[in-house]
Amino acid sequence: MAKRVAKVVKMELPGGEAKPGPKLASAGVVMPKFCTEFNAKTADRKGQIVPVIITAYEDKTFSMEIKTSPVTGLLLKAAGISKGSANQKQIVGKVTKAQIKEIAEYKMPDLNANDIEAAMRIIEGSARNMGLQIVD
Repeated sequence: MAKRVAKVVKMELPGGEAKPGPKLASAGVVMPKFCTEFNAKTADRKGQIVPVIITAYEDKTFSMEIKTSPVTGLLLKAAGISKGSANQKQIVGKVTKAQIKEIAEYKMPDLNANDIEAAMRIIEGSARNMGLQIVD
């Protein structure tokens, strides 16, 4: 017999640093167990925001699907800045095509793109919206 799903929660937590708290309490899972499992799986991604989809079941067990880090965080890190532009016209930093390609390859499993060129165009659009200039 299949387990009955109690709740599905999408969250963004710091990699390797999840702690019990109200965010996790809303998911209805055993928090210490989730935190140790999540921290072990994301220990290599410390300092990054890690999206996770938690499926909580009625018997207090859970499953989690860890996604790739958000594009904005990756672009900010690549450009070496802390914040994007308030409007798209103001240029606040630069990223290279090689950095765009590297981010696109990393994000490929989570993007709605058929090939790396399409993925790069998606990342480039995000970069332009953040006020980043794309250089060769």
